[in-house]
Amino acid sequence: MKHLKVAALAVSAALAGLAGCQQKPASVEAPAAAGPALKPIASIIDLMASQVDPSADFLWESVATISTPQGMVEHQPRTDEEWLAVRMKALQLAEAANLLMVPGRRLAHEGQHLEDEGVEGNLTAEQAQVAIDTNRDTFLAFASALRDTAEKTVDAIDKRDVQAYFDLGAVLDEVCEQCHTKFWYPGATPPPSAKN
Repeated sequence: MKHLKVAALAVSAALAGLAGCQQKPASVEAPAAAGPALKPIASIIDLMASQVDPSADFLWESVATISTPQGMVEHQPRTDEEWLAVRMKALQLAEAANLLMVPGRRLAHEGQHLEDEGVEGNLTAEQAQVAIDTNRDTFLAFASALRDTAEKTVDAIDKRDVQAYFDLGAVLDEVCEQCHTKFWYPGATPPPSAKN
């Protein structure tokens, strides 16, 4: 019984000592590192032209069913190099979506214009900026959906799941189209197929 009491006291002392090691006096704790402030340089138009569009196009074009005179041809990544290439584009797309969400990033620099600006139903860069500023939460939701879809695409690529990869391409197209309809060409007449 005496040995049990001594052992219990020893364990209690050890635990107290460990607790003391884990707690630092307030004067010794290092302040939380704030890190450098983000400074957006590229405009949203720049990011779309240099990262989002090329990456999305690469992903869409890398898997398809093509009708030829000899029959249907399945186009998809097959080699390690091809899978790596689509993976890098999906990662680039995901990170580009993160960049779209950086506070203070403007749609356009002075003199930049949206594609087809002035066409009936399309916004000017100034109007689109107002739409983004007024509906910032919606813009961030679309950018988040873009990022999340790209992340799921990376997962499908890592599993080499061609069907999931193909299906996510349709999701990606829908996310892009919904954002563009809201912030780029809200008054555009939909094509006949989209009206049905």
